[in-house]
Amino acid sequence: MQRRTALKLPLLVAAGAALAQLPRASAEPVRWSVERANDWYKAQGWLVGANYVPSTAINQIEMFQPGTYDPGRIDRELALASKLGFNTMRVFLHDQLWAQDRRGFQSRLAQFVGIAAKHRIRPLFVLFDSCWDPYPRLGRQRAPVPGVHNSGWVQSPGADLIDDRRYGTVLYDYVTGVLSQFRNDERVLGWDLWNEPDNPSREYRKVEREDKQELVAAILPRVFECARAVNPAQPLTSGVWGDPMRRNAISDIQLAHSDVITFHSYAKPAEFENRIAELSSQGRPILCTEYLARSLGSTVEGILPIAKRHNVGAYNWGFVAGKTQTYLPWDSWKQPYKSPPKVWFSDLLYPDGRPYRESEIHTIQKLIREPT
Repeated sequence: MQRRTALKLPLLVAAGAALAQLPRASAEPVRWSVERANDWYKAQGWLVGANYVPSTAINQIEMFQPGTYDPGRIDRELALASKLGFNTMRVFLHDQLWAQDRRGFQSRLAQFVGIAAKHRIRPLFVLFDSCWDPYPRLGRQRAPVPGVHNSGWVQSPGADLIDDRRYGTVLYDYVTGVLSQFRNDERVLGWDLWNEPDNPSREYRKVEREDKQELVAAILPRVFECARAVNPAQPLTSGVWGDPMRRNAISDIQLAHSDVITFHSYAKPAEFENRIAELSSQGRPILCTEYLARSLGSTVEGILPIAKRHNVGAYNWGFVAGKTQTYLPWDSWKQPYKSPPKVWFSDLLYPDGRPYRESEIHTIQKLIREPT
């Protein structure tokens, strides 16, 4: 028997109260059938891209916040992605941007989708995220910590709002508002509702809420329900990031509610292929929405051919090296690097657009040109 996460009643009550404004639809749309999901996937062609944040943004807030949103930079960088042959990018949003100025945020989102469409790229939008700093703040974001991987990334919703009764209305409006804006828009690929919801974010264990996972387990089904009520033409998903055979309450929710199955793997090729085999039992399309950790054996040349062979969509982590500093390894959290490593951890391009490795670009373009 697989071990399950125990959920305490007071936490369930608190989470339910925080999202009390999330109504149930009178005629609830249901999870896509296996047939519908596979028909949708067949119409897409092979999906390949990267997780994208502009090189001048340290996190998802800085990417879309007034004053730092940079459509010119985004246009130039997505042009590079299109030149590689990428047809999709995974893009993170943040609830506080909606709370700050929903009309302005929606306007910038609309512009972003238009820029991406110009380059024949469809975004897979991520609404919530349990990784890294649990206390996001609007306004000027801190500068990157020298020598540290992803030092400014933030969670959504933050630890001080995740069970706030009044903020539940904002979360409901955010989910339904963003999805409604693009519910029938063919330029948007899909909705990744929560990134790594069961990630304990150990780098912030001194300030992380001890009850976060229990709260997320209570909220996540309601987020799917709210998104489902919008009845978008695009699929809903949330990616499992641990071992799919070692389930917990949250991964069970993800697999039970996702129209298409998404997962993360920074492992070597053999383990990556094992993950695909394990998840294939779901009978649904599969996308790997995070890979590429060169020093751990997760490389473009090793992973992407396997994904293509199994017709699994693939998004590597990072695109243009910049303020996220994800070319640095995870161990930089314990020991900051004094200079960039010879072998980059993630990211594909230098800030000026030059490839980090020409061989990777050749592999990407060759595989994209080959018939599926």
